[in-house]
Amino acid sequence: MTEIEWKPQKTSSIPLHQQISDFMKKKIMNGEWTIGTKIPPQRNLAKRFQVNRSTIVIALEELTADGLIESKVGSGTRVINNTWSLLASTTPPDWISYVKSGIHKPNITIIQEINKAEADPNMIRLGTGELSPDLLPNKKMGQILQMDNEQSLSLGYMEPKGSLSLRKTVSAYLRTKGIKASPESILIVSGGLQALQLISIGLLKRGSTILHESPSYLNSVHVFQSAGMNLLGIPLDKEGIKCESIGRMKRQHHAALLYTIPTFHNPTGTLMSEKRRLELIKVCQRESIPIIEDDVYGDLWFENPPPNPLKANDTQGNVLYIGSMSKTLSPGLRIGWIVGPEPVIERLADIKMQTDYGSSSLSQYAVDKWLRSGMYEDFLKETKEELKLRRDFTIQILKKHFSEIATWSIPKGGFYIWLTLLTGVSTRKLFDAALREGILLNPGNVYDNNDDRHLRISYSYASMDQLEEGLVYLAQLIKNSSMN
Repeated sequence: MTEIEWKPQKTSSIPLHQQISDFMKKKIMNGEWTIGTKIPPQRNLAKRFQVNRSTIVIALEELTADGLIESKVGSGTRVINNTWSLLASTTPPDWISYVKSGIHKPNITIIQEINKAEADPNMIRLGTGELSPDLLPNKKMGQILQMDNEQSLSLGYMEPKGSLSLRKTVSAYLRTKGIKASPESILIVSGGLQALQLISIGLLKRGSTILHESPSYLNSVHVFQSAGMNLLGIPLDKEGIKCESIGRMKRQHHAALLYTIPTFHNPTGTLMSEKRRLELIKVCQRESIPIIEDDVYGDLWFENPPPNPLKANDTQGNVLYIGSMSKTLSPGLRIGWIVGPEPVIERLADIKMQTDYGSSSLSQYAVDKWLRSGMYEDFLKETKEELKLRRDFTIQILKKHFSEIATWSIPKGGFYIWLTLLTGVSTRKLFDAALREGILLNPGNVYDNNDDRHLRISYSYASMDQLEEGLVYLAQLIKNSSMN
């Protein structure tokens, strides 16, 4: 209902209210708007259809007269009949109740708004966590697929753990990070999010508690909540997650595991120090609490390589390591991996086969060739140089326009700057005001329900011109809001 593209033809001989009434009636009669579907307010419909509100009133009156919709004070206007209920004696299925009772929780409202706004090509996207289309290797991808080598392309289903050739290649690639993992201990997945989903339904009991950094990317997706899990945040400092309370919280809440993004954390950009990584490994081993290490940003360092992943210092099989090509090579490839003990990997592989019968064989083939050919390292070098330029450019804008209204740290890699607002302005109101002006933000409450003073600023997606235009306008918006 929120994405109505149709508009009445003002040059038509058919009255506007009749065109609108006929359009809405067709939606109802075809079953696209089922019984219980809420019709947007008259003011919103008038704006979408670009007509006077009186025109909408007449159109809705016709639908009411036909017995298709009903208006009630306090609950708005809803569909009450359609073809089936008008022609048949049996009650049609109430799809709205099915939608509400589905076990997978819907995105929080603001995430749904962000996802919708990202489809608008004219939107300045200051929070989007992916590479700009200008930075993606479209031409080189064609070259990769045309390269001749001994590896033949198979378009059939792969084995449960994924392409053996790719797993061997990933095994060699992980050794450059200090991780020793045989192909048998690697599962190819369709990106980092699927890795989390497989873990949530394949390894954990309903009602389990997941510890994580606060704020956390986990709060922006409902993969664990939909599997009946509880999330519990642990504070961060400049060195990463604080370890002192992990043991106590594990015992008090019977925590099942800990999720962390130690390298260029999402959303804060924090880089966990080597000392803190060793401390975290030690604490979790002592408390017998497994770790999910999300390392999808690990390759995107600027000046100096980050410390080795937690997995590199895991001597007891305590860490499940997640890697992905979505943030570095292409989000469209949908290829990542989980590294862990073989019994765990075999369990997750079995679950994966039950859900999608394996990740795209073509994407696996492409990633294998990128890594084997050395072109990935070359492309990564270029990408990091461009991201560093964008980071530095963004920092200069912040220094010029945000010094009096916010504080921030300079990230050493990744995509994000965590902006702390000093003005007391509501980030939800700021989100709405910016959106009306064509600027898309990611406010802090996406990552922590109670956070109303942070914005996640991404320099990876918007162009330089868009970054400057969007941030300068945002600064003015914040200053004006704080004065009111």
